[in-house]
Amino acid sequence: MLWSTVLVSAVTFGAHLVQGQYIEEQVYPSPNATGAGGWYTAFQKASTSTAQLNLAEKAFLVTGVEGPCVGNIAAVPRIGFKGLCLQDGPLAIRQVSYASVFPAGVSVAATWDRDLLYHRGVEMAAEFKGKGANVALGPVAGPLGRSALAGRNWEGFSPDPYLTGVAFAETIKGIQSQKVQACGKHFIGYEQETQRNPSTYRNGTIEQEAVSSNIDDRVIHELYLWPFAEGVKSGLSSIMCSYNRINETYACQNSKTLNGLLKDELGFQGYVVSDWAGTHSGVSSVLSGLDMDMPGSIGFENASVSSYFGNNITAMINNGSVPEARLNDMVRRILTPYYYLHQDSEDYPTVDLDTAQISYGMFGGELPTFSYPFNLGNLTNINRDVRSDHSDLIREIGGASAVLLKNTNNTLPLSKQIRRISVFGNDAADISGGPYDPENTIGVQAVGGGSGSGRFTNLVAPLEAIKQRNPQALVQYVTDNKLLTQDPSGTLDTVYPGADVCLVFLKTYATEGEDRTNWLLDDNSTAVVESVTSYGGCSETVVVSHSVGPNTLPWADNENITAIVAAHLPGDQAGNAIVDVLFGDVNPSGKLPYTIAYNSSDYNAPIVNFTDVDNSDPNLWQSNFTENLLIDYRHFDYNNITPRYEFGYGLSYTSFSVSNLQISTSYPSGGDVSPVPRPLNGTIAPPGGNLDLYTVLANVQITVQNTGKLAGRAVPQIYIGFPQTEDVDETLPTPVKVLRGFDRTELLQPQESVTLNFDLRRKDVSSWDVVKQEWVIPSGAFTVMAGWSSRDLPLNRALRLL
Repeated sequence: MLWSTVLVSAVTFGAHLVQGQYIEEQVYPSPNATGAGGWYTAFQKASTSTAQLNLAEKAFLVTGVEGPCVGNIAAVPRIGFKGLCLQDGPLAIRQVSYASVFPAGVSVAATWDRDLLYHRGVEMAAEFKGKGANVALGPVAGPLGRSALAGRNWEGFSPDPYLTGVAFAETIKGIQSQKVQACGKHFIGYEQETQRNPSTYRNGTIEQEAVSSNIDDRVIHELYLWPFAEGVKSGLSSIMCSYNRINETYACQNSKTLNGLLKDELGFQGYVVSDWAGTHSGVSSVLSGLDMDMPGSIGFENASVSSYFGNNITAMINNGSVPEARLNDMVRRILTPYYYLHQDSEDYPTVDLDTAQISYGMFGGELPTFSYPFNLGNLTNINRDVRSDHSDLIREIGGASAVLLKNTNNTLPLSKQIRRISVFGNDAADISGGPYDPENTIGVQAVGGGSGSGRFTNLVAPLEAIKQRNPQALVQYVTDNKLLTQDPSGTLDTVYPGADVCLVFLKTYATEGEDRTNWLLDDNSTAVVESVTSYGGCSETVVVSHSVGPNTLPWADNENITAIVAAHLPGDQAGNAIVDVLFGDVNPSGKLPYTIAYNSSDYNAPIVNFTDVDNSDPNLWQSNFTENLLIDYRHFDYNNITPRYEFGYGLSYTSFSVSNLQISTSYPSGGDVSPVPRPLNGTIAPPGGNLDLYTVLANVQITVQNTGKLAGRAVPQIYIGFPQTEDVDETLPTPVKVLRGFDRTELLQPQESVTLNFDLRRKDVSSWDVVKQEWVIPSGAFTVMAGWSSRDLPLNRALRLL
């Protein structure tokens, strides 16, 4: 039954099974860039420069080499090309000194605020540029979040493609406003860490191939490709292909996804760069659409195999296995955003040598020597402080991303005159393992781990911020979870006198390279909560979690727990941000960008793991996306599972009402709303795909009023239910509802109201037709719903387009 389902999915995506293995649809040749999307002048300049390069220069302009940054393209001084410095990551420029650590993607998604998304991109990019980086390796739209335990979900935004698409595009626009190239990652279907790369025997032969994400054509369009399309439309400079396979073909040599979906259907004009050591072939990768190989020679044990690119590119051209026209397109794609963002200008900063020192562990006056030229600074201009006033935005996002899940008895906000505060839990304290150690036994979880992490120049922990906020209060604390669980009575008896309020800080860590295995918060958190709430001095307990994503909360109904705040990963102002919320300087408006379930069994789409399976089949690792479109709240809705806290949920210190739902259409009654067919026969689509898909067909209007006693911001949300008579692909279940609009209001005073408008584009009301290979509007009536979460939608009206 499982394989028959996968077979149908694979066939509709363009692959078929032959002797138990997928044979992927091949899409050749790789489409050439044209400079569309406002890039034509830069494209012409790139074309002129490409014509001046010899074969060896072109081969190494597409190949990473050893250098000062995480990824390096060497300079070609004779044509004025200063090279490229590629730096991690999606929330901070990682391997440098004197830089900020911004809130993670999951945090800024929880704000549901387009302006904060954009300005976070702006200020992050200002720090990348200040350190001389050309390319910021972020933002992240893959993983989308199919599996809630995936180790890198927190680097991205949300398992909802619409929310992630908005967040992805706004971040890209913010980054590139600062003349820094954004690199969207990871393309595509990269939804788990376990077996993300192939495992090999000692002789280098494959033992087990990397996990294969087996995805239906409609599903890849409506879920996993959706945010990348929004990113390409926003002008994205580069895209990183992922480690995994898609329908059994490695992502960095998958001609269907790179040539077919990305460069043809979406009209992508930038370059595709491999994830580090994610290239597994030379000719096949080049012909399939890979434009840049990273990190090149770094990390290869066999020095004779320096890279699949480099000198091998020269050989490919000379022996005719790759046409030189393809190499020229690769080079033009790499040079075009470099010129478009004016990175060739004289005033573009040099690479701060601190990144080389940190990367190579050489400090003081020492510097590594490099075989290639780069745009390097010198020791008189090192350790540049690029933080400016960015802590203000980091703190603002931290407060705006905090989601108030529970607040009985109006425990929060805490009184400004509160005199006795007891603080418990290892997440309250400062980190204990140095500036680049997010996995601390004791220490606030401000970010996750791996290449998406950040190196702290300054971190404000909750305990420190609480003390500063209340210098006259009696602040007592126990931040060792072992003491709180192994000897709770002996430990808690030392906390005297009893507190006016007890604050418990818990956390969950996740990192690149491994997936989570537990739904609970870390470090024996349940026992910590039980110990504290059983203590007589803590009848009013507030639990704060700094977590990478959803957790089950078995203690949420404990009557002594009167407030719960999901504070996510707020970056280096973690303590100040949560104190702002706890004491009411900020009225919480954060909303969950995912679903929190009662039980772990309520979630679907698990991480696949064949580690303990005794099987010599190298193609064993198959992840069949048989849940299709039903991930996160779509799964809960379709299967009528009650969540503990639903997608989009979040409380406030005030109250709001939503009313007056109005819908107006943007075309004549009875007019043809079918999309103009996308370009075919070798005509490349404009960036983002068929422009007609972005035409507004309807507008939704609502009125939001602050009905409470405190000023606050509301986050209304618009969902649509597709017609039940959908004439697209009846083999796949259609979600009950999908998010199609949201806004975060300005600060509304008590009784103040505002009217908000939300556009529904043609794409928003279409489904992907696997036969026509087009987005198609189904016949019948849509249901437009407005309210406060996926389960709290008091307003609805019908909308008929056909």
